[in-house]
Amino acid sequence: MPTTGTAPQRFIAKEVTVRCATLCWASDAWSAIISFFWRSSTPPLTPAMQGYLRGWHHDCQKSVVVDNTRAWLHAIEMLLHIEPEAKLIVCLRDLGQIYGAIEAQHQRTILIDFVDYLADYDRFGRADALFAKDKAIGAPLISLHGVPDLPTHVQERLFFVRFEDLMAQPVACLSLIYKWLGVEPLTINADQLAVGVQESDSHHDMKYTHKQASKITAPKRHEISPRIQTLIETAYAWYYQLYYPQLKKRPVTHRSAATLFDNRQQ
Repeated sequence: MPTTGTAPQRFIAKEVTVRCATLCWASDAWSAIISFFWRSSTPPLTPAMQGYLRGWHHDCQKSVVVDNTRAWLHAIEMLLHIEPEAKLIVCLRDLGQIYGAIEAQHQRTILIDFVDYLADYDRFGRADALFAKDKAIGAPLISLHGVPDLPTHVQERLFFVRFEDLMAQPVACLSLIYKWLGVEPLTINADQLAVGVQESDSHHDMKYTHKQASKITAPKRHEISPRIQTLIETAYAWYYQLYYPQLKKRPVTHRSAATLFDNRQQ
């Protein structure tokens, strides 16, 4: 999810000096590789994919590699098939604040369109579009929605951390993450972080900028329309019950993220 996925990865990479790399899957190239092996009498797909994955990180001398690719949650069972020791850290955030962060960034870069052309929408329409099953918020939600249906041994490879908790108690949250990963504990100085190499902003056509800070500072809460917030909480009550049970009770209605605002005309 935007504005959330890089936080644990950054702290682990910078403070534990675990190498961070993003593995990009080129679908056309990958299809060609699979097609090539499939033509053989005994297609060695598993070792081929294992070789590709491990070859990507062949020069890493650390015991742990952090790969910042949110699509792994959608393909978690495939990932565990080719790399049984893999673990996934999933960073969560209040859905209204995720939308609010995207809207706030749009207002700061209002002359630059989104890669999927949402600039001409009004705020309500933009929120509706962002929660569609193939958009920035909706697509990851589909992966999260399927987590309860995963086998227990797969769910045990997932660690969920709330962005709000990470900002409020970074040392405590990271201690839990280190313990779960099985790496040596390390106490970080939340007020003096190492600043690394600046990430490229070109992937989203400069719409979203990557900034690094030398200390952890919780972002200001984004003010969004009460109507939009209420509709988000109603449509995704399952999300709030699973990951934000401390908030007021909401009726659970598991549903697809394909369309958020069914009551548009009300």
